[in-house]
Amino acid sequence: MKMKSILGACLFIVLTGFYSTLTINQQAKRIEVLIVDGFSNHDWQQTTAVTKWILEKSGRFKVDVSTIPTDSAARAAWWPEFKNYAVIIQNTNNIQNPRLRWPRKAEEALEAYVKKGGGLYILHSANNAFPHWEAYDKMIGLGWRPSSVGYALEIDDDKKIVRSPPGVGKGTGHAERFNAVIEILNRHPINQNYPDQWQTANTEVYYFPRGPAENITVLSFAYDSTGTHKTWPVEWTVRYGKGRVYNSSLGHLWKGETYPPAYRCVGYQTTVIRVTEWLATGKVTYPVPADFPTKDSQSLSSEQEFITPGKP
Repeated sequence: MKMKSILGACLFIVLTGFYSTLTINQQAKRIEVLIVDGFSNHDWQQTTAVTKWILEKSGRFKVDVSTIPTDSAARAAWWPEFKNYAVIIQNTNNIQNPRLRWPRKAEEALEAYVKKGGGLYILHSANNAFPHWEAYDKMIGLGWRPSSVGYALEIDDDKKIVRSPPGVGKGTGHAERFNAVIEILNRHPINQNYPDQWQTANTEVYYFPRGPAENITVLSFAYDSTGTHKTWPVEWTVRYGKGRVYNSSLGHLWKGETYPPAYRCVGYQTTVIRVTEWLATGKVTYPVPADFPTKDSQSLSSEQEFITPGKP
C-alpha cells in the first residue's frame, strides 16, 4: 500500500507538471495583438472591448490596448512599441475632428512596422481616418474619401472590378444599414470554406470607397439595396512592403448601441478571428463553425454573451 501511495503521488506530481507546462506553452503561443484607440465618431470604447473579447475567447490571442491620451502633451509623447506585436488593430477615426492625429513619430513607426512585415487590421471606421497621411492611404488601399481623391472600386454584373478615376462618381458614403449578403469574389485563407454567399446583420455597405487601390485584393462584395442599388467591395487586403493589411466596412458599432447584431453575427466574429490569425502568420487554422450564416439566414450569438465593461 505504501508503494502504491508513493507511485500515486509521483504520478500526480508528473501529471501536474505536465499540465502546468502545457498551459504555459499554450499561453506562450498566443498571438500578441495591440488595439489602438482613443478617439472616433463611433463607440470606440465598446468596439475595443468587444473586439478584444472576441479574440481572447478563441484562446489564440493575447490582446493589449493602447489608448491615445486626450491631453495634447501626453498625446505628443505617445508611441507604442509596435514591434512587440504580431498584429495592430487600428480603431481611431478623426473624420469629425481632423486636428486629432497620431504624433508623426508614431505614424512613421507604424509605416515601418508594416513595411517590415507587420500585420495591420483597419477596423471599420478607421478607414475614414487620416486623409493627410499619404502612407496611410496606401496601407488601407480604399477608404472614406471625397470624389476628387483616389480610384473608386465597383463590382459589375460580371463580377469584374470597375475602377473610376478621381473626379468620376461620388465621394464615399453609405445608405441605411441592412442585413447584407456578403459574396466571395476571391478565395483566400480568411474565407476558405465559407459559403459563396453569407448574410451578415445590420451592416453598412460603403459606396464609392476610394483610395490608391494599389497592391489590393478584393475578397468580397455586397449589393447596396438601400442606396445606390449597385455592388461594392466589402473586404479587401493590401500588400504594403512585406506587411499584410486587412480593411473592411464590417464592424459598425454606434454610440448608444450595446453588443448589437452586427457584432453578434457569427460570420463577423469568425472573420475577426481568422483575419487576425492570417495577419499574424499568413495562415488560418481557426475552423468555420457549424452555425456559420448562410445566404438565406443570419446566425447571431446571444445578447447576454457579452457584458459591456462598467455595466451590470
